Amino acid sequence: MQIRYSKATLGDITKMQELVFPEVESGIILPRSNDEIATNIRSYQLAFDGETLVAFCALHIHTSSLAEIRSLIVKENYRGQKIGENLINRCLAEAVVLGLKRILALTYRQSFFERLGFIETPKESLPEHKIWADCIKCKHFPVCNEVSLIKDL
Repeated sequence: MQIRYSKATLGDITKMQELVFPEVESGIILPRSNDEIATNIRSYQLAFDGETLVAFCALHIHTSSLAEIRSLIVKENYRGQKIGENLINRCLAEAVVLGLKRILALTYRQSFFERLGFIETPKESLPEHKIWADCIKCKHFPVCNEVSLIKDL
């Protein structure tokens, strides 16, 4: 298995939606329309095994100093092979180049992000626009048990 990493293109959207569909249905990942993904296509990092999309995530910028790792998905039979970690590290490297200072993650997999240097932070510290732009779309809103974590760069 040779995993190839790349930035997303508009032609990847259908594959991205197919990969993330089960996690969206279960409420683990927020739904994103094709248009929303297209608008933010530059923020996505993808992982391929040959021509098969096996994972992706996004670095979504909130402010001039804060971005968020979001929509991290790794195909089930590819989990545990550091693909998600590699995607996060690619996003963190891009964040440094962009001059960001902090990276946010909202997750049900707290220990994964803690291994990468993220530290739990109160949800009350999240930017208000995050709650009203994204969280309100979630089937679990307002009773959410995701953990909020921050990594300083």
